Amino acid sequence: MLNFLKYVLATVIGLLVFFFISVLLLVGIAASSASEDEVQITKGSVLELKLDRPIAERDPENPLSELGFSFGALSSTDGLDQIKAAIRRAKKDDNVEGIFLNLGFVDAGMGKMEEIRNELISFKKSGKFIVAYGDVATEKGYYLTSVADKIYLNPLGALEFNGMSSEVYFYKNLLDKLDIDVQIFKVGTYKSAVEPFFLDKISAPNHEQLSSFLNSINNFQLQNIAKSRGKTFEEVKNISDNMLVRNAEDAKKYGLITDVGYYDEAIDYMKSKAGVNEDDKLELVQLSKYKKVKDSGETNTSKNRIAVIYAEGDIVDGEGEEGNIGSTRFTEALREARMNDKVKAVVLRISSPGGSALASDVIWREIQLTKKVKPVIASMSDVAASGGYYIAMGCDTIVAHPNTITGSIGVFGIIPNIQGFLNNKLGVTVDHVSTGKFSDMPTITRPMTEQEKEIVQNEVNQIYETFTSKAAKGRGMTQEHLKTLASGRVWSGLEAKQRNLVDTYGGLEKAIAIAAAKAGIKDDYRLLDLPRRKSFFEELFGDMGSQVKEQSIKAEMGELYLYYKLYKKVEVLQGMQARLPYELEVQ
Repeated sequence: MLNFLKYVLATVIGLLVFFFISVLLLVGIAASSASEDEVQITKGSVLELKLDRPIAERDPENPLSELGFSFGALSSTDGLDQIKAAIRRAKKDDNVEGIFLNLGFVDAGMGKMEEIRNELISFKKSGKFIVAYGDVATEKGYYLTSVADKIYLNPLGALEFNGMSSEVYFYKNLLDKLDIDVQIFKVGTYKSAVEPFFLDKISAPNHEQLSSFLNSINNFQLQNIAKSRGKTFEEVKNISDNMLVRNAEDAKKYGLITDVGYYDEAIDYMKSKAGVNEDDKLELVQLSKYKKVKDSGETNTSKNRIAVIYAEGDIVDGEGEEGNIGSTRFTEALREARMNDKVKAVVLRISSPGGSALASDVIWREIQLTKKVKPVIASMSDVAASGGYYIAMGCDTIVAHPNTITGSIGVFGIIPNIQGFLNNKLGVTVDHVSTGKFSDMPTITRPMTEQEKEIVQNEVNQIYETFTSKAAKGRGMTQEHLKTLASGRVWSGLEAKQRNLVDTYGGLEKAIAIAAAKAGIKDDYRLLDLPRRKSFFEELFGDMGSQVKEQSIKAEMGELYLYYKLYKKVEVLQGMQARLPYELEVQ
């Protein structure tokens, strides 16, 4: 038996060593590939954009991505920064004749889509072509392809063009079956993040705000589509509202596409435009390759810096990790930018539904300290709501897209009571011994007393007063007026600007230009990206550990894993939350 265990242990160790060496070899191969001579693009090439991977704010910089390997946070994603840079580079590249949008399902928020679309419109001003093809085209994908000169849709393909919708999942009935009572504390009529835990359908105020900002965003995008396709807004809205396009022929009939055709027909058309012989191969350059092409522009040697601090994901207390906004990590980034004499201005790039009210306030304070010595500009991406708005509201200027999701100025707290679940489902009882009346508060193993509920609600009210007071000061209005715009209500960027919650429309480049102007450095600067990113190995092995832990829990709990996930969803909302209502997914 002892020898058997030795052999097993030796095998396990051998496998671990083999895996480690394999990873090192792969990294070496990737690094060697990256260090080769710069990629050369031949004359008559076309930049191909598929955009079929999730789009993050920054390029993931995974050295194994080119070899097809991904690990959790290092999974296959594209960076918005690299996509825009590639389009701008292609505009000036004499070897690139045009762009091929080979789109189907595009995984990106509406703010990111807007920035990519604007880059494509700018690209067209060079006189180069944009051709789009799709077997199918989603609403988001079509919003991008609508700028193309030629749009091909597979004869058996489909174009989704029927407006926007948003689904909200409700857990009340599930919690009732599990004998779990969720004790809710909130401020704001529209603060509906907690609704899934005590309602089984959308409330009237939530329905009102959903309808308002969805229609605002939808109409904005329809106006842009109409302009690109040479139609009136009324024509395009009628097509969308009545779902007049249901197949490829309909799409051509109503002028949303130019051609019903196959992939090879789109390729042949681009050959003719690029001056490539019919029998020759068209050189399609993918983004992963083209981003390695050296920019032919002059190298900027300026000593001035504008720090771009990327705040993407949920706002959490402490260090956090890649993919969320840890208050410790982001305040350190702000301090680094503030203390660096070369940094003349700061741009806070926000893509966040919010999160911890405490963490949001910690970051807000660091922004106020930074504002005293250099300009701080907020750039809102897909969403900058609740806690995301909290960290934006103290900046000198707030820049957003008309289809950014923002607002949601409100606070909530959730304390579950699982006593019934423990007693009635698991046969577990819990008793308490305390030194004081409130010593075990808060606890999830018994219902709260009325006095305890009052204490928590007063805390929520106090945080809301602080939130609205600081927001009012940051936006130059009275707190009373600010509260008429708050109450947890979500706004589109268009609605927010009309109410003075944001200052101007634009993307990251607009925010950087404003920062440079306020700092008095015009075009004399370089960018500094913060926070500093973890090394590849830190991400790789850190994420692998969490994946192994998750799989072990799943294997151990079996069918109870679903309940564990629900509990963890509630548990992660630690402390009072300034967060967007629900996991918003606009389709």
